[in-house]
Amino acid sequence: MEIVFIVQHLNGIAPEQEDIKFIGVYRSADAAHAAIERLKGQPGFRDHPKIIDPEVDDETEGFYLAEHQLDKDNWVEEYGFD
Repeated sequence: MEIVFIVQHLNGIAPEQEDIKFIGVYRSADAAHAAIERLKGQPGFRDHPKIIDPEVDDETEGFYLAEHQLDKDNWVEEYGFD
């Protein structure tokens, strides 16, 4: 089983408008964290340098670090509009 780590950054630029930056895909959690460390002081990232845990944090702006298995569907349910 091959695992990769995906890093993205979300910045709310206006009400109902988000700027999502795809940072990269990394072979290890350490490499993903190193990328965040390199970027978190840079313009466009420094206002929201925190790594967001959606299950714990009320904040939404910051870095998102997700672990994914290669060759596996991550969205397996129907996408519906209510």
